[in-house]
Amino acid sequence: MLRSMYSGISGMKNFQTKLDVIGNNVANVNTAGFKKGRVLFKDMISQQVGSANAPTNQNGVNLGGINAKQIGLGSQIQSIDTLHTEGSTQSTGRTLDLSIAGDGYFRVQSGSGEEFYTRAGNFYVDASGALVNGNGYRVLNTNNQAITIGTNAEDIAIDTSGRINVKVNGNWNVVSTLGLTRFSNPEGLEKAGGSLFQSSANSGTPLNGTPGADGYGEVMSGSLEMSNVDLSEEFTDMIVAQRGFQANTKVITTSDEVLQELLNLKR
Repeated sequence: MLRSMYSGISGMKNFQTKLDVIGNNVANVNTAGFKKGRVLFKDMISQQVGSANAPTNQNGVNLGGINAKQIGLGSQIQSIDTLHTEGSTQSTGRTLDLSIAGDGYFRVQSGSGEEFYTRAGNFYVDASGALVNGNGYRVLNTNNQAITIGTNAEDIAIDTSGRINVKVNGNWNVVSTLGLTRFSNPEGLEKAGGSLFQSSANSGTPLNGTPGADGYGEVMSGSLEMSNVDLSEEFTDMIVAQRGFQANTKVITTSDEVLQELLNLKR
């Protein structure tokens, strides 16, 4: 069989994966804290049909060098990256809608004690007075403890340093400070669904800190960080992926026509 046919098949599979990632990006264009993905390709192994030769001198005759002759055997997925660039900030005016201006992730904890990290700061106070995210996970403070607002709070204010001020009986008191986490390789984080991430073997050790200190971003109350998906960029990539897919199908059909011509030689 022709090598070109298998090369075309590998290209079709890769562009299909690229379209899958683009489709997910477009679907989450309005998801708070969402980080878009991208697909990068690399060439597959090459078959060498002729080796390279260095320049030589034979019987006083100089012969130039010859380059290797190689035929590529298609492409494959090199990586599917998650781009953690900062998304645009949308003003909401709601006190418990928080965004991070700079580096860091909010820490939340599931009921089983598992920690997750997120840039989606749409938080709520549940019936027990605990600060939770949209999935019901407890939000953690700088001491890695669940934050409790209380059930008798008259008003809440959160400053840029993450301090949570609660008004009770006309008096303001700081009840806790939001904790942030950084990673040496944030692109190594794994998506866990629900705009949440979890650490992996390649994300590095979680580095916990305080908003606005030691390189951590400041907390902005009354706003949310939205998706970092750019629709114009996604639609352009979609066109490229579609044309790439079509081109690879053309390679396969052309290879099939060549094989058909070879079969017709017997007639």
